[in-house]
Amino acid sequence: MAKAYLQITLRIAQQNREGAAQVYLAYREPFLKTIPGALSKELLVRDEDVQVLHGFEKPEQAGAYLKSPLFVNDVVTALKPYLAAEPEIRIYSCL
Repeated sequence: MAKAYLQITLRIAQQNREGAAQVYLAYREPFLKTIPGALSKELLVRDEDVQVLHGFEKPEQAGAYLKSPLFVNDVVTALKPYLAAEPEIRIYSCL
């Protein structure tokens, strides 16, 4: 069971969502297999935005992922062409 969540909210126009979903699919397994403490990764879609919800064992691991080469060099670079605004990033601890 996750003890922390990283929520990344992305503003992506409807016509760009398929491309952004491909980025999610491409990096889901590498995230789960290589990032310490990673437990889950879900894509939540609604009309206003898209959210990626990442589950971790500890909040510190969520913060570390944001600095990892997988996130900084791969995910951010791949998503950049699809973003309509800067992502909103939040880390939550579970009680």
